[in-house]
Amino acid sequence: MSGFGTLTSPAESLREQVEEQLASRIVSGEIPPGQVLTVPTLAGDFGISATPVREAMLNLARRGFLRPLRNRGFAVTEVSADELRELTEVRMLLEAPPMRAVAGSLDEATVASLRATADRIVTAASAAQFDEYLAADTEFHLRILECTGNRRLVETVRELRQQTRLVGLVRLAETDALISTSLEHAELVDLLVAGRGEDAEALMRRHLHHVGGVWSGRDEDEQDV
Repeated sequence: MSGFGTLTSPAESLREQVEEQLASRIVSGEIPPGQVLTVPTLAGDFGISATPVREAMLNLARRGFLRPLRNRGFAVTEVSADELRELTEVRMLLEAPPMRAVAGSLDEATVASLRATADRIVTAASAAQFDEYLAADTEFHLRILECTGNRRLVETVRELRQQTRLVGLVRLAETDALISTSLEHAELVDLLVAGRGEDAEALMRRHLHHVGGVWSGRDEDEQDV
């Protein structure tokens, strides 16, 4: 395992950082389904003690990212095509319709924040920084949904995003496809600012269609979502 920076924060923060980094790498496919991870190896990669790593892995196992292996460590779990399709369908039902309500109602501070985050997404995609890409992408989508004033909607979508796997991101980063889909965020902001709710909803549906398509390494022409 490589690419992990040394962590030097308090114990609880260390656990959170390890959990976040591992989750991002699993979601993006940097750590593929089936790969076995061990506490000693990861602790060495992170440059920290075993305790926060073990706690992070146990949390990831509870969240469904990892499966404990007796005396061997943890194996990265896989989200099936059917599970991913169901997650995408639910997210479309929850995330697309609110675009009509949000369109034309964003204040200047929110617009500025969304545009800055959209730029971060493109920058991260260009540099193949998947942890930053996923963090900025989540921030962008949840920030828009916060404008509905429905906290339960925001938390539900947050949880659904954590269950989603986008194992095609690593391969997409080798082409222009990840950047081109990332640019849809800025396009969405433009539509919302212009008050074009119907077009914004349609774009959100097309954007989420990538979850079961290119972001997961599948041909979108074969998707039914």
